[in-house]
Amino acid sequence: MSIHIDAEKGDIAETVLLPGDPLRAKWIAEEFLENAVQYNNVRGMLGYTGTFQGKKVSVQGTGMGIPSTLIYCHELINEFGVRNLIRVGSAGSYQEKVKINDIVLAMAASSTSGINTARFPGAHFSPTADFKLFLNAANYAHSENIPVHAGNILSADAFYEEGENEYRKWAKFDILCVEMETAGIYTVAAQHGVSALSVLTISDSLVTGESLTAEDRERSFSNMIKIALNTAE
Repeated sequence: MSIHIDAEKGDIAETVLLPGDPLRAKWIAEEFLENAVQYNNVRGMLGYTGTFQGKKVSVQGTGMGIPSTLIYCHELINEFGVRNLIRVGSAGSYQEKVKINDIVLAMAASSTSGINTARFPGAHFSPTADFKLFLNAANYAHSENIPVHAGNILSADAFYEEGENEYRKWAKFDILCVEMETAGIYTVAAQHGVSALSVLTISDSLVTGESLTAEDRERSFSNMIKIALNTAE
C-alpha cells in the first residue's frame, strides 16, 4: 500500500519525470502533457499523468533531498510498476564552462550523503545513469542542437555550504555541478532493476555568483523537459 501517493494501479505511467518542486510538476503537466489528470495531492506533492506524442507519461513532485525523493521512488517502483525514473531539476555549476541555463546529463553522482554508508560499510557504491536513457537523451539533444554537458555531478545533503570555496575541492576533480537527489535515485533504480537518468538545468553558478530567480527556476526549463520527455522509449 502506498502511503504518500494516493493513486490506483494503472494511474501512473511506466515513465515518470521527477521534479523536486511540486509546482514544477504542475507546470510540466499543463505545458507539455495532453489530457493531464492529477492523481496525487498528499502532503501537497502533486502528481499528474497525461500523454506526450501519444505516450503515457507521469510527473511526480518529490520534495528536496535524497530522503524525501527515495520515499516517492520506492513507492513508484514497488506499488505502481514504474520502470523509468527521470529527474528534472535545477543545479549549481561548479565549473566555469558550465553556465547558467546550460543542460547537464548526469553520468554518475558523487555524494556527501550517508545514504549508502550503511549498505556498503567500508566500501563505496558508485551510482550511475542507465546507459540507454543517457544515450537517448544525448542523441535527442544533438538532433535538436541543444548543447549539453555530461559527466559526474555531486548530490549534496547540505544546501548551504560551510565555506564560500568548499565547492573547489569537487571542481578540481571535474564535478560539473551540485544538486540534492540524483545519487539516491540512481541507487534505488539499481537496487530494483529499473532505469534512471537525471537531466539538470543550471540555475546558479558557484563560480560566477549568477543565479536565476525563483520564477525562472520554475518556468524557464523547457529544453530540459523536452529532452526528458523524448528520452524514454
